[in-house]
Amino acid sequence: MGLGTSLILIAVGAVLRWAVSATVSGINLHVVGVILIIIGIVGFLISLYWMLTAGQRTGQMDPPDTRPTAGYTTPPQPRV
Repeated sequence: MGLGTSLILIAVGAVLRWAVSATVSGINLHVVGVILIIIGIVGFLISLYWMLTAGQRTGQMDPPDTRPTAGYTTPPQPRV
């Protein structure tokens, strides 16, 4: 679930909770709205966490060695 989907769930849940006054037998629309809001907030927080930690999961390498190579016959080997 992405950030956009989470925001849509929050918006739909808010509409069902506070803007709909219709009644349906066997289902409470206000409770469904609250459930959608909670699911949207949880999805938003999980998506935000994944986005913020994405750099740590991609295996970023050290920056290239930019020291002068005078006197070397081959470029310096990358650090492992």
